[in-house]
Amino acid sequence: MEVSVRDLKNHLSEYLRRARAGEEFVVTSHGRALARLSGVFTHRPEQETEDAVIARLRALPFVRSANQPWQESPVLPIILEDGQPEVSDLVLADRE
Repeated sequence: MEVSVRDLKNHLSEYLRRARAGEEFVVTSHGRALARLSGVFTHRPEQETEDAVIARLRALPFVRSANQPWQESPVLPIILEDGQPEVSDLVLADRE
């Protein structure tokens, strides 16, 4: 849910109570996202099932399952021909 800075400032106690209860808010200014407000959760491994941990980790955009096949980078290396200037030389020449 989005909340403006002004509304957050005017109703801070209410939004903090709701964040502690588990809601998450994106704070905006003039329609642009500035920050994310959420409650602080402590995960206790002894209380969280293995399936819950896996589901929580899979939801993270930077976590990849070990069961997924390795994917080579789709970017192919650039092979320079003899006599062709390197990119670093072109950047240095452009700076001059």
